Amino acid sequence: MVDRLVNSEANARRITMVESCFGSSGQPLAVPGRVLVGEGVLTKICRKKPKPRQFFLFNDILVYGNILINKKKYNKQHVIPLEEVKLESLQDEGQLRNGWLIRTASKSFAVYAATSTEKQEWMAHINKCIEDLLRKSGKKAVEVHAAVWVPDSEANVCMHCKKTQFTVLNRRHHCRSCGTVVCGPCSSKRFLLPNQSTKQLRVCLNCFDKLSRDKAQQNSTNLNYLRNSLKDRSESSGDDDSDDDDNFVPSTTTPEQPKFY
Repeated sequence: MVDRLVNSEANARRITMVESCFGSSGQPLAVPGRVLVGEGVLTKICRKKPKPRQFFLFNDILVYGNILINKKKYNKQHVIPLEEVKLESLQDEGQLRNGWLIRTASKSFAVYAATSTEKQEWMAHINKCIEDLLRKSGKKAVEVHAAVWVPDSEANVCMHCKKTQFTVLNRRHHCRSCGTVVCGPCSSKRFLLPNQSTKQLRVCLNCFDKLSRDKAQQNSTNLNYLRNSLKDRSESSGDDDSDDDDNFVPSTTTPEQPKFY
């Protein structure tokens, strides 16, 4: 189905329409080989409360944005490469039904569809696009994903010390490693999380201790490996390897039903 739409006028027209709806606030989406697979409204669990967002599924990226005028104007465009995405189905809880997690290396969040059928359709189409993309590129699926943030409404007190109550003065913070809601003193440390940012990010005290231990252990492992490599090299330094040296070469709103095309 996707291959049939690659060079079609209908596909080009749909992608142009999506670009025009985002206007200058969005990035160009028309690239060779890209196909718009489907579109629709999903409820995204944001930090403050659940909010409707318009989603567009392409064969290589997932795009979503805020709805200003339904089917006409969107802003705050987010583009997620599908090769980074992993989906996880969520159990229904109260009013939160038909949901799943969208996990990526830099950001993870929950979304909910209007019906179980729509959920199944979305998940099936996204997973099919991911499978096809990884197969064609030869890449492996990303194994490390960012934590899903706990919504502010689910934490009245710090989830680390269990004491500090959140007020206008005592603000909520999120640990970028585990996603829990914590107070300022319990998230005073920062740590480099390369998958999320080139800068050190706020983490809770528990995660800081764990990440520090893991880093120290990794450094120790690397140091032992280096020592053993140097030892092996020293023991073989008397071998006649002049030929190897000569030949050495260095290496390099009320949501409508989603549409799927």
